[in-house]
Amino acid sequence: MHDEIKSRRAAALKTPTGLGADATKDISAAATTLLADVFALYLKNKNFHWHMSGANFRDYHLLLDEQGDQLFEMTDPLAERVRKLGGTTLRSIGDVSRRQRIQDNDADFVHPHEMLAELREDNGTLVASMRSLHDTCDEYGDVATASLLENWIDEGERRVWFLFEILRGTNR
Repeated sequence: MHDEIKSRRAAALKTPTGLGADATKDISAAATTLLADVFALYLKNKNFHWHMSGANFRDYHLLLDEQGDQLFEMTDPLAERVRKLGGTTLRSIGDVSRRQRIQDNDADFVHPHEMLAELREDNGTLVASMRSLHDTCDEYGDVATASLLENWIDEGERRVWFLFEILRGTNR
């Protein structure tokens, strides 16, 4: 009985798509892992935003607020894209923690420049992951997911650029 109910539930979430089963599986899995990274980076960004201190507090605080908004704005379209492809996506904070590749930072104090340097590196990692997913989308002809990624790659590169320029000359 349990297997029958489980089978019906899985079938109920199966969304028809023009892409093949391998495309659905590969793109959905990569996009869900990317989504976990986006949530992890969003929360790290907010952590640093909330715990910013020092002479440039206002500028850094506002920058991280803006960057956090960009990251959060990616979450719903990315999760919905996975569902449109016929896949399933994140279900909980625990699911995020099991899938994320972006590392948390739970330190009691992080110097502002260290915060920004860590976010610069994490955003660079996120951009690389988006490029990799874009390649997978190209392989399967998924132009819709690729199109979303292109704008997010550009935003990610902008975040990296801003953080790089702020830290220029600081040895970070």
